Amino acid sequence: MTEPAPISDAVLAALRGRLGPAQVLTEAEALAPHLVETRGLYRGTACALVRPADTAEVAFTVGTCAAAGVPIVAQGGNTGLVGGGVPRGGIVLSLARLSRIRDLDPVGATLTIEAGAILAEVQAAAAAASLLFPLSLASEGSCSIGGNLATNAGGTAVLAYGNARDLVLGLEVVLADGRIWNGLKGLRKNNAGYDLKHLFVGSEGTLGIITAATLKLFPKPLSRAVGFVGLASPRAALALFETMRRVVGPGLTAFEVMPRFGLDIVLAHMPGAVRPLAAAHDTYALVEFSSPRPGDGMGAALEAALADALAAGIVEDATIGASEAQNAALWALREGLPEAQRHEGASIKHDVSVPLARLPDFLEEAEAACRAAMPGLRPCAFGHFGDGNIHFNLSQPLGMDRAAFLAEWGRFNRIVHDSVARLNGSIAAEHGIGLIKRDALQHYGDPVGLDLMRRLKAALDPANLLNPGKVVSDESRTS
Repeated sequence: MTEPAPISDAVLAALRGRLGPAQVLTEAEALAPHLVETRGLYRGTACALVRPADTAEVAFTVGTCAAAGVPIVAQGGNTGLVGGGVPRGGIVLSLARLSRIRDLDPVGATLTIEAGAILAEVQAAAAAASLLFPLSLASEGSCSIGGNLATNAGGTAVLAYGNARDLVLGLEVVLADGRIWNGLKGLRKNNAGYDLKHLFVGSEGTLGIITAATLKLFPKPLSRAVGFVGLASPRAALALFETMRRVVGPGLTAFEVMPRFGLDIVLAHMPGAVRPLAAAHDTYALVEFSSPRPGDGMGAALEAALADALAAGIVEDATIGASEAQNAALWALREGLPEAQRHEGASIKHDVSVPLARLPDFLEEAEAACRAAMPGLRPCAFGHFGDGNIHFNLSQPLGMDRAAFLAEWGRFNRIVHDSVARLNGSIAAEHGIGLIKRDALQHYGDPVGLDLMRRLKAALDPANLLNPGKVVSDESRTS
């Protein structure tokens, strides 16, 4: 796909006339932060940064660009990990100024909020009403709720509450021609035709631009217990998960796993990290029980469940947080792993999921294949074990050149993704497709499913102006 022509002075003048000169920027220093994705793997180009204040201004911007054939990439916090927000010419449409709470309904347990609101602000708005918005991820202090929905974000609470898709009741979306679809209904049941919101959740801004959402809220957990468990293997982790699920059912709100290498580097690089167990173990699990009832005694329930698992030989050792501060310290061991891995050199990263029962098979197979492909490689597979999602990261061998290691990304993609495909898994569990997995999707995706995706894209964005080049291939189309 060739780069589109520069934006015309007439388009810039129209946008400045409606939004104001201060909200349509073309200077290099204003554009620079919006051209690069979080990990620095991709750098794009854009002619202007446009910052509308409300949905009407978003619609005007999109309609003006559509009439002139100008591509548009919508951005929230620009925290994505797959290059989905990298522009390819045209404009970057920032939703940062659309951050207002439109409605909070404590009886219906819903929150209607604009797409530019930061996830932590959404969580705080729910908490102020003594409710919970459960979506939680490492970038929650900077990512936006619109971006979370556009990528169908996952995070640490999927086991109990589901992905972003499961947390949204209604959307407001600006379509590729500038029209506004108002689907902001806070209804738990609504079978009036196709459920259009699910077309846009997870579409990475390629089908429409989400400007507001009505979200589900939940009772706040009032009794919580967190345990950190030493295990002999991922198979033992699976046995522990099954045991915990039987014991507490929906009260099992998190089950995260990390390898020995992962804990070692957290202890080495993260300030304040303290070894939680006396001995080292092959695999560690972080387990959380919670309940909205304060007297449910989650601590006692977790202690009893771990004692039974220890007696059964499933668990080698465990500790339970005795206070909220200790719970937070145990969580910090898991949440500090991505940052700690940066101190170990370059990483080749994969975000995959497989059926839960096959997760130990995948870890054994993929780790063995990767080690055989590169002696000294240090696999670091961690993440949301309880929902089948693993961040299968590979740290470079000690002393290896960083660039030489990263040049092997394609080879290791094939090794890991082939293993995922054999187990009927997904090469994109929670981060999306963007640029980094677009070609892999063409290889591993179902041909009929890919054809349906292209048809949807052509129907909703026939000129290919919304985030072109992402998710599905556009080589045969022009913008």
